[in-house]
Amino acid sequence: MSSSTYRKRRRSAAAACGISKRPRLVASSAAVSDESSSSWASLPADLVGLIGWRVLASDLRDYVRFRAVCAHWRSSSLSPRGRGVVDPRFHPRRWMMLPEGHGLHPGHGKMRGYIRFFNLSTGAIVRVLLPLFRDHCVLDSVDGLLLLQRGQDTVIRLLHPFTGDTAELPPLATLMRLPKANLDVRRTWKYFRTICATSFSVSADGVITVMIVFHKLSMLAFATSSDHQWNVPTWRLSPYRRPISFRGKIYMLDNTPLYGGSRDIQIIQIAPPQYEGIPSGSCPTPTQKLVATCPVSKMCFPRYLAECDSEILVIGYRDGFFRHPLVYGLSDLILDRVVPVTSIGDNVLFIDERILNVSPSAG
Repeated sequence: MSSSTYRKRRRSAAAACGISKRPRLVASSAAVSDESSSSWASLPADLVGLIGWRVLASDLRDYVRFRAVCAHWRSSSLSPRGRGVVDPRFHPRRWMMLPEGHGLHPGHGKMRGYIRFFNLSTGAIVRVLLPLFRDHCVLDSVDGLLLLQRGQDTVIRLLHPFTGDTAELPPLATLMRLPKANLDVRRTWKYFRTICATSFSVSADGVITVMIVFHKLSMLAFATSSDHQWNVPTWRLSPYRRPISFRGKIYMLDNTPLYGGSRDIQIIQIAPPQYEGIPSGSCPTPTQKLVATCPVSKMCFPRYLAECDSEILVIGYRDGFFRHPLVYGLSDLILDRVVPVTSIGDNVLFIDERILNVSPSAG
């Protein structure tokens, strides 16, 4: 009997007896899958929570997907909703709002209430429904949160674009009533929208403090989520400063002889007001501090600050022809080490007068 004839007769006999190997293989595979799924779902709650924090350290969207795996994982990890603003762990730091172009803007009718966001680390793009842009405009973004101004009463809001959480701050119009702000009402409103830096911090009891730097006004304003108006410090800012927000503080470059008469490049840190231990009725203000100096002989104009891998970089040029970029790390300058940074890994540095972003290269 040939081998082909033998195989045909075996299949016929098996069919007559109702025997089939394929269902047993499928059933076996399904059983393994169910067993594996059951073992993952039965992980201890504290271990699930630990894994969740590791996932969150990478990206908020990954954390959301992690919590969606099963009911046990969801109940064993904190929900970002309701904590999106007050808990810095849930801030979408690597996400930025994507400019649409062609005359479109948040709130434009053709957008149908949707806004797109771009991940600086992965290049991913997500579309989020944010209908409140119909009566709000975007002033700035910090740690992925959006600083909004409501059109009807100039109330300022911090918005988490993925959780929908908001924090409300006083109307910006309250600055007009401050004598020490010394604002010209006729020309001020358009200048309020030229913000060059925003920072915010959260106290242990959940009070949010926001600091805003208005470029054309050379002014810093600050307020908390429990205040009824914005305030300004007694000191004014130098017109030539390029600020950056970093970990709740603002850093600026300055070459005016304010500290010791030197025209070297000075890096100034502005820290938010401290309310803990302050007597009732007093009004603490932000503080300025000289944190580092870079000799003017080491770096030429223009100079910038940028954040890269949790570090502040000071950027300039070796000469006045703008052909040889020069980069220093602020942490080195604080330790009086004037040593150029020779590599920023797989990142690409984008320099702009308005804002600086560092993102991984595509190649």
